[in-house]
Amino acid sequence: MDSAAAIVLSIQGACRDLGYPVPDEKRASHVIGLGLRDAMAHACPELRPSDYDRMIERYRYHWFRQDPDLPLFAGTVEMLAELEDRGHLLAVATGKSRAGLARVLENTGLHRRFVSTRCADQCTPKPAPDMLLELIDELGADRERTLMIGDTTHDLNMAANAGVPAVAVSYGAHPPEELEALSPLAIVDSTPGLHQWLRRHA
Repeated sequence: MDSAAAIVLSIQGACRDLGYPVPDEKRASHVIGLGLRDAMAHACPELRPSDYDRMIERYRYHWFRQDPDLPLFAGTVEMLAELEDRGHLLAVATGKSRAGLARVLENTGLHRRFVSTRCADQCTPKPAPDMLLELIDELGADRERTLMIGDTTHDLNMAANAGVPAVAVSYGAHPPEELEALSPLAIVDSTPGLHQWLRRHA
């Protein structure tokens, strides 16, 4: 989902609402993929513990105003359908809450594509390996035959911590040079490019 800009605007709006310094785009986008509390702590280091709940409430206010209109990247539906048809088990490991992910999957019609999911409010969030390890255990998968696809360094670090190979996409939250430093199997710059890589290697 093409949501990075909306997440940045929501973080900035929440900070502005509560009178905290507004992080620039780079700082706000760096936290994408983390659990919401960790994300807010990094985006707004001045945030007082007593204001965490209010900050999250304001973030959600700004997010919900944009949420229904966020598009999928072109080619996403076709890629997921083909992977499913080829027998791959598709799962989600996300920094979103359980309720947030359920809403996104319902809005996009993708809920039936994924056999399992893990969210930041279910277990230790990224970059800890817990999400991936729990999914691997639940689905009876092998680590070496599992692939993490992510657009942040948090995704790639989670994969490394879980002993799982990863592919990075550079059209999301973190810049290519930060992703490249973590040595993914590949870095692709579009959903069609990812689709082609998966056809050749998955």
